[in-house]
Amino acid sequence: MKNFCLLVILLIATSIHTTVDAQTDNWYNKKEWLQGLALQPHESINKTEFEKQYQLHKAYWDTAFAFLKNNDLKNMPAGRYAIDGDNVYAVITENPTKDMDSAKWESHKKYIDLHHVITGDEKIGEERLSALSITMLYNSTKDLINYTGNGTFYTATPNNFFLFFPSDAHKPNVTTGGNKADKKIVIKIRYATETK
Repeated sequence: MKNFCLLVILLIATSIHTTVDAQTDNWYNKKEWLQGLALQPHESINKTEFEKQYQLHKAYWDTAFAFLKNNDLKNMPAGRYAIDGDNVYAVITENPTKDMDSAKWESHKKYIDLHHVITGDEKIGEERLSALSITMLYNSTKDLINYTGNGTFYTATPNNFFLFFPSDAHKPNVTTGGNKADKKIVIKIRYATETK
């Protein structure tokens, strides 16, 4: 009887988890949140965390995606752009990519990073914080922690974008060969810690 009860509990828990995953996938795959923006979210994005953050602060995300859609990013100069005060802002850079050893692993506590290469390409690494070793403790002024270690690398192009949450370390700006210049935008979106 005890084994039967455990089996029933396990089946119910699995069913609930599967239903939640299916709902998240359905919301994510509809892509209504993109508001017609013609970019592809990278497959590495944590869909569950993204949906949670989007639902907590929909206005932040809507203004971020609208900024990407409604501006001529190719012709905007490098610099910082206010979108919604300190809640959502963008930084456009145009620099040569770096060798693997010169780029740094980083994470943030206050902001989610949306990375999009406007022109050119680069490799971006991603890894769980627990798999890396801290090389610089948290700097609250810069909202930055640095790490060392290995991770999985993906190619960022003008067709896609990446999202990095506080639980994701990332290593951007790595060359795909030749340290060519790439122009990119990073939109900083305030991380929501409160629950509904």
